[in-house]
Amino acid sequence: MKSVCVFCGSSFGTKPHYEAAARETGARIASAGYRLVYGGANVGLMGAVADSALAAGGEVIGVLPKALEEKEIAHTGLTELHLVGSMHERKAMMADLSDAFIALPGGVGTLEEIFEIWTWGQLGYHQKPCGFLNITGYYDQLIAFLDTQTSEGFTKPEMRAMAQIAGTPEELLEKFIAYTPPSTPKWIKKNET
Repeated sequence: MKSVCVFCGSSFGTKPHYEAAARETGARIASAGYRLVYGGANVGLMGAVADSALAAGGEVIGVLPKALEEKEIAHTGLTELHLVGSMHERKAMMADLSDAFIALPGGVGTLEEIFEIWTWGQLGYHQKPCGFLNITGYYDQLIAFLDTQTSEGFTKPEMRAMAQIAGTPEELLEKFIAYTPPSTPKWIKKNET
C-alpha cells in the first residue's frame, strides 16, 4: 500500500471532533509513509486532511473538476493538483492513484464516492480495501442499515465484510494492511423455481 484516498466533507460539520479526526487522519497517513489522495479542495474536512498531511511532511495529490477550481476552492499548496473535466473523471483518477479508501464524516458526495469504490470491489474491478472512519458514532446508523441489508439477503456477508469499520485512523490503516479481499467477486443468483 502506497497511497490512501480520503473521501470527506467539504464542510466541517457541527462538532469540532470531525475536524480533529480529519487532521489526525492526514497526519497518520503521512507519518506512516503513505501518499494522500483526495478531492483537491481547500475547504472543510477536505482542506483539513490535506493541510495536516502536508504539515507532517507527506505527499498530497488532489483531483478536482475544473468547474470547482473556477469557484476558487482549489488547494494551491499540494504536491500535485490534477484538474479534470467531470466528477466521473475525478473518481476514476482517484481510484487509479489509490491503494485504499477511507470515508471520513461527510455528506451525500462522500457516501456516493465510498459506495462506488466498494461496489467496484464487490464486482472484482479491484482488490483494494475500503472503510469508514466512524468518528464518535457518526456512521452507526449507516452501519446498522448495512447489517440489515445483509440479514435481509441483499448483501452477502463476505461482501459486507469488505467495508472495514474503525474508530481511529491508526486502527483503520492496520485493518487495511491485514485486508484480504473475497476470493470470489459478487455474482447474481437467479431465483430457482
